[in-house]
Amino acid sequence: MTDTQTDPAPAPATPPVPAGNPQARKRALTILGVVVVIGAIVWAVFHFLLAAPEQETDDAYVAGDVVAITARDPGQVTAIHADNTQVVKAGQPLIDLDAATADVGVASAEAELARAVRSTRSDFSKVNETGAAVVQAEAELARARNDLARRRGAAAEGAISGEELSHAADQVKVAAATLQLARSQQAQSRSGVAGTTVSNNPAVLAAIAAYRRAAITRSHMHVVAPIDGVVAQRTVQLGQQVSAGMPLMAVVPLDRVWVDANFRETQLRDLRIGQPATVTADMYGDDLVYHGRVVGLGAGSGNAFALLPPQNASGNWIKITQRVPVRIALDKGELRRNPLRVGLSVNTIVDTADKSGTMVGRPAVAAYKGLATGAGDAAVEAKIRQIIAANR
Repeated sequence: MTDTQTDPAPAPATPPVPAGNPQARKRALTILGVVVVIGAIVWAVFHFLLAAPEQETDDAYVAGDVVAITARDPGQVTAIHADNTQVVKAGQPLIDLDAATADVGVASAEAELARAVRSTRSDFSKVNETGAAVVQAEAELARARNDLARRRGAAAEGAISGEELSHAADQVKVAAATLQLARSQQAQSRSGVAGTTVSNNPAVLAAIAAYRRAAITRSHMHVVAPIDGVVAQRTVQLGQQVSAGMPLMAVVPLDRVWVDANFRETQLRDLRIGQPATVTADMYGDDLVYHGRVVGLGAGSGNAFALLPPQNASGNWIKITQRVPVRIALDKGELRRNPLRVGLSVNTIVDTADKSGTMVGRPAVAAYKGLATGAGDAAVEAKIRQIIAANR
């Protein structure tokens, strides 16, 4: 007998599971919503409760001094030593003007100073001369009086005539008048030099001032940079005839730029002098952060100082939130490493946690010190002393 194997019965087909499980989807959305709510709560807690108070604006721009270089006296441009985008140091030559006319003026002033010194020497000599004339006139008067006294005695004895006695009296009158004239000339000569020496006589001082003026004009033919910076706005050309006051170029000190951040008036309540600030420039992106401090708040809004300020009392009125410029000084070391340019857009954040500072700017201080002019030039003063000594 052969054993036979029977096939197992086929398993019943499993019903298909629906593609989307509504309960699972609902549970996932619920979890996502809870996560979003928790995230929003955490952000709100950190932003409004735990984060340091601050004010931020992107209406901020880099500002700086644009030092104008102008011609102080007329002349023709003979040399240009610096051009746009080039860096110059204080005292470095920028422009030379034709100095021929100025040199002639210096030579003329030198001659006038020498003439004044010699003339003053002559005035002192006249004092001695008139003094000798006074002594001589006094001696003549004394001799004439003695002769008159002798002739009066002789006339009393009948030894001389009355006419001779009259002539002797006339000689006394002439000698007295001569003495008076000599004394007047002596007083006149003394008045020109009284209380002075050759060096401080008014005529010499006037000549010295004229020489200094000529030397100053000569120094203006050599234009130098008043500060360190970058040359910009060069408009002068070689060979151009410039007039006094004409702008030639500008020098911008990029290591002393600042930020003018225009905050809304509703943001000014907590701003104080000295508060720290961070600045990011569009030029470098958010990865490069500059650090600075608030050094001043503007005296008014931009509209108040506009060429045509608004007249809110006339016509229809619409309230507009005003902005006030806030100046922020930047770290000079950071500026040297990553220089900014005037006019660039920046984003500014001011930490307003410390409110101990004032809302009014600090007292004014001298931002720059000007270069010495030809009036105080040691070489000019030495030349003046040399001229006086040579003609004394």
